[in-house]
Amino acid sequence: MADQLIRATAADGGIRAVGVISTRIAEEARQRHKLSYVATAALGRTMSAGLLLASSMKRAESRVNIRIKGNGPLGGILVDAGLDGTVRGYVDNPGVELPPNKQGKLDVGKAVGRDGYLYVVRDVGYGYPYSSTVELMSGEIGDDLTNYLATSEQTPSALIVGVFVGAEGVTASGGILIQVLPKAARDETLVELLESRIAKLSGFTPLLQEGKTLPEIFQLLLGDLGLVMLPDIQMVHFHCGCSFDRVLGALKMLGEEELLDMIEKDEGAEATCHFCGEVYQANSDDLAKLIDDLRAESV
Repeated sequence: MADQLIRATAADGGIRAVGVISTRIAEEARQRHKLSYVATAALGRTMSAGLLLASSMKRAESRVNIRIKGNGPLGGILVDAGLDGTVRGYVDNPGVELPPNKQGKLDVGKAVGRDGYLYVVRDVGYGYPYSSTVELMSGEIGDDLTNYLATSEQTPSALIVGVFVGAEGVTASGGILIQVLPKAARDETLVELLESRIAKLSGFTPLLQEGKTLPEIFQLLLGDLGLVMLPDIQMVHFHCGCSFDRVLGALKMLGEEELLDMIEKDEGAEATCHFCGEVYQANSDDLAKLIDDLRAESV
């Protein structure tokens, strides 16, 4: 199934549901960053979550940044996702590997660490971005973001994300976000019913591995609650806006003295994008041109 995002409502618009398949995205991230099994799961979950959070924004240029910094060996995770369906991200220590947890699953919680913070920045496309910080609950990504939604955005929510990665790479990745909006939040019976159904799920990737589609998963959870599938299916993909011109712009900010030193000692410069792993090479002529530009600007 192609990587995609779909939206739905239920309970006469009182429930909002979003689902995403991100298998190819997670696999591309694994290959680009040479991720271990547990790092693939951690970053893949966070990228799915970023797309789910961005899906509720309004302006086309809106974006969400998720930064997770725990006390585990994985270090930090940073993901940037947009309403346009693009996402990118990286982890500080991509080669970290850990034994499976007691349930025999990848121990993302231990890799991230249970002590630390989750930072979410929403850039709505104008004005100052909105930012919020909450303490980590488990390091398992989904639990922590569910807590963020309840604490910072005061919306009863369930965010479930998962990645299955084997010897041949990622074979299933994605997630679902279900939110009870204010018009339905007062119905305690409805909220309890949803909580019960979500609690019974064995996870998200097992459903994908069973061959279930996103509409079928929504039907399972919300089918008897007036489920309405919205018609638009949005394609999502890994994308980084880095370019050679942007690298030259960053090098130019170093100033003439530093650029001359690079020419003399290294005959150029090399830069690697943290988000996508792309390597850019600037030779001596490229750096000399930057120096000429700086001198012209100073006249």
